[in-house]
Amino acid sequence: MHSAKQVGRGVLNFLLPPRCPSCGTRIADDGHLCGTCWGEMAMITAPKCGICGLPFAAGDLDGAECGACMRERPEFDWARAAVVYDDRAKSLILGLKYGGVGSGVPALGRMMAGAIAREPRPDVIVPVPLHSRRLLMRRFNQSQLLAKTLADIMSLPLDAFALERRKATPSQGTLNRKGRKRNVAGAFRVSEMGKKAIEGKTVLLVDDVLTTGATASACAKALKKAGASRVGLVVFARVKHPSAG
Repeated sequence: MHSAKQVGRGVLNFLLPPRCPSCGTRIADDGHLCGTCWGEMAMITAPKCGICGLPFAAGDLDGAECGACMRERPEFDWARAAVVYDDRAKSLILGLKYGGVGSGVPALGRMMAGAIAREPRPDVIVPVPLHSRRLLMRRFNQSQLLAKTLADIMSLPLDAFALERRKATPSQGTLNRKGRKRNVAGAFRVSEMGKKAIEGKTVLLVDDVLTTGATASACAKALKKAGASRVGLVVFARVKHPSAG
């Protein structure tokens, strides 16, 4: 026998057919990509940088450090991304961030969980926060939505408010590596309640996109200052060739 929940879902799917959050094609169930969009995702696999997860073009380099990490080690201990930030990934992220297309969150979360399947299991999940002013404008934090999905998939505790953004920094979009680092310096802190949740713990930091790693490093620095033992980072997509300078 079908449960009332299954019947209700069937009626809803008939009235409002689920659609791929990337291209809008009708699909069988919410929370997935269509076969075409799934096949076009540029998944990140080995070889990649052992620290920041930057994919290498080829060769027996898996686990080696990329040039950027050798020049300046990030504050986080490791970072992994599910896919390369290309047009397909960009449409999903912009749809989530600005279009409110939340139906893609489960699919993104599953890909992110796959990207860290071989990494040490963290103790607690913490999203990269938005400043209260931007949160009020956008009404939700896409990193928190992704973090909640990961917490459910991995059966881990989520502390959505441990990390706070205390400075309303300008957008990072037009800044180079040095500019991004200056922009977010001192922008994050851990709340008093958050300190109890992360002290001595391995923290999994969650964000949507990794570019130069400036924001993630600023967050990891604040988390470690507050007592976190290690900080890993997982994002949905990462820019393959972040701006230098």
